Amino acid sequence: MTATRSRRETVVFKYPFRIASIDRLLPAGSYEVVTDDELMEGLSNPHFRCVATRMMVPAPPRSAVVEMVTISSTDLSEARETMRWRPESDAPVDIDKHRGMSSPKTDVRRMLAEIESKALRGRQLQLEPELLTIPAKPLVGALPELKGKARDLRIDACRGIALWFIFLDHVPNNIGSWLTLRNYGFSDAAEVFMFVSGITCALAYGKALRFEGWTGVIRRTLRRSWDIYVAFLLLALACAILVHLAGGGRLADESNTRILLDHPGATLARAAILLYRPVNTDVWPIFVLLHLSFAPLLWLLLRMPNVTLGASLALYALVYVFGWTVPAWPNGHWAFNPLAWQLLVVLGAWWMIEDRSVRPWVTSRTALALSVLYLLLSLVIALSWRIKPLEALVPQALSQPLYPLDKSNLDPLRLLHFLAVAVLAAWLVPRDWRWLKTPVMRGAIRCGQNSLPIYCLAILLAFASHMALLDISDGLVMQIALSLGGIGAMIATAALLSLIAIKPKQQS
Repeated sequence: MTATRSRRETVVFKYPFRIASIDRLLPAGSYEVVTDDELMEGLSNPHFRCVATRMMVPAPPRSAVVEMVTISSTDLSEARETMRWRPESDAPVDIDKHRGMSSPKTDVRRMLAEIESKALRGRQLQLEPELLTIPAKPLVGALPELKGKARDLRIDACRGIALWFIFLDHVPNNIGSWLTLRNYGFSDAAEVFMFVSGITCALAYGKALRFEGWTGVIRRTLRRSWDIYVAFLLLALACAILVHLAGGGRLADESNTRILLDHPGATLARAAILLYRPVNTDVWPIFVLLHLSFAPLLWLLLRMPNVTLGASLALYALVYVFGWTVPAWPNGHWAFNPLAWQLLVVLGAWWMIEDRSVRPWVTSRTALALSVLYLLLSLVIALSWRIKPLEALVPQALSQPLYPLDKSNLDPLRLLHFLAVAVLAAWLVPRDWRWLKTPVMRGAIRCGQNSLPIYCLAILLAFASHMALLDISDGLVMQIALSLGGIGAMIATAALLSLIAIKPKQQS
């Protein structure tokens, strides 16, 4: 059998360009090129010749995926050569219109490549299936290729369901909260949302790195951090306005907005530097810091993924050893200590980047058995905290020391419970899960795809629902109506936002 090999390189184009074998304008950025070679037999020294060249390019408009296109090595050489001859203007480079500007060396290379291409065309068709099975070692700092050609809707669905659960959990004394995770184990929707955020950051900023380089990644992280920061300040003001309209009183104390209403100047100044947060908005400063720091985090994960995860675990452990936290105002308490909760974000990004190494462990029967046993144990213990008849089933020596679990610093039992849930989900929910096409799951997917505005809406709906339970009625019918109405409002808003986002693309 003829020896073959695959080589990868990253080609950078500073300007938009065209390649003859691709029928659309390609944006400037970094492109991964895969070259398949075969060993030429009968020579005294080993020599390889090119039999196929493929290039990772963004798919056509209105698609968020990347596709691998077979191109001619001659066209690629001409595209790179034309960049050197490009005039100082902002017009895109069209290879077909600039072939006359190629240097003599390019003409010779083109002629030789065409001769070789005709001679090896039949051999290439025979080798192509074989070459595709040969793994190529990725360059240092190169993101792994995404599995499949379509967006993984499971990620959006998980984030959307987590937003529903966050809304239900944030309405006090709400029967709808019995549909969420927190009553059936040690963790809740917060762990899910933070972990999925790490995955989506790795996907989004990894794609930006592939096509825009590190400059594009930094620009996008700064813009996203600013969006979340502005949303947090507006949300804090909106919560204060709602409490003021409700007359303050008990709701002002429970929502930590009393101090904002009494001392607006000093409180807003501290909110501007992320020291003050109304109730239910504690996680927002973490997301601001997360996106600000994700560019260097991604750089480390791509080069030293296991070392980076180890450093994150070490920081998490030091939080418990030395009681480290971040300053807060006015009581010095964080509902989500950023030094502890950063672990879930790093873990999500690491999981995405190291998918090939992680998947055999996650999908092993041993991991499944341990996860199911731990989930059953946590289920019994958690229910015994809320249902009196079940207290007798759990020894006091086991139940009492665990209650309450430290959510602020991400108690290790909460972390283990979430990991067990993640393993079980990996087993039960395949990528092509048919339930993802149902109306309810489509609603969750839309909410997940518009997570920032829907999160803001969920917090405001939780405030409004709390006001309704206090001022109108706290009966069972009212609780059910508020729960269903809130989720319905989130789905409708997400559908409207998706429609608004699609229309400009259709018109362009």
